[in-house]
Amino acid sequence: MLTLKSATLTVSVLHPVENADRLGTRYCTGGFVFQIEDSRHGPLLSGPTYPSSYNLYDGQGIPDAFQPHLPVREGLVLGIGIGLIDTVRNQTTERCVWRIENAPEHLTFRAEQAAEGFAFSVARELTLHGRTLRSATTLSNTGKRPVPFQWYPHPFYPLFDGGECCKFACPVTFPENPGYEIAPSGFLRTKGPPSRQGYFQVVEHPPAPPVILQKHPALGVLAAVCDYVSPRLPVWGNQNTFSFEPYYERIVVAGGEARWSVTYDF
Repeated sequence: MLTLKSATLTVSVLHPVENADRLGTRYCTGGFVFQIEDSRHGPLLSGPTYPSSYNLYDGQGIPDAFQPHLPVREGLVLGIGIGLIDTVRNQTTERCVWRIENAPEHLTFRAEQAAEGFAFSVARELTLHGRTLRSATTLSNTGKRPVPFQWYPHPFYPLFDGGECCKFACPVTFPENPGYEIAPSGFLRTKGPPSRQGYFQVVEHPPAPPVILQKHPALGVLAAVCDYVSPRLPVWGNQNTFSFEPYYERIVVAGGEARWSVTYDF
């Protein structure tokens, strides 16, 4: 496990090789934040099956994902930040190789990937200053084929008593649904006891970079700020966790580059 530390926080990040048994075919394998511990309150992050178990699909902490995977040939795709994936067995046949730079305040992961005319480099950088964690990503197209992708962070938070989850800095709407409503406080909240299967709901919002306040049982309120406009913003939660997923979507042409980041304040 790789770590970043400040006076009050320890950020644990999965090592792409040493922790390969915790990495599957869904999440980017470089810069996967597994847990953040507070010197006073202990672990701050959760997961769909946390703390009883862990599985490769659900994950925990703050993973992020590129989708859909890029087609190579029948039964084989190229997962950005993952590697070549056998879609029949749902297994990585050739893992993405990361070069890792571990400095006191930041971790940087860099990799090059190529297959079937696709060629690109990916860089993931995690920076910790005090109680602020910034997760930044760069994708550079070094090949001839355009690289289309959707990316989203998936921060998993423990549930807050009373069901309040998160609040957006801009007005949001969503249709009547069995899982969520807007409380008088302006926070999105669950309508009843969280279910084992979980509730998924897309939130409609103005075309502005998302700024999100998240209720937390130990810290009160946390914040997340995206530096990109999100075309799709789902929320999801079950009996163990709640998460928001502000998507970023691009088609990076030959010679082009995309840069984006999310900043979390704990």
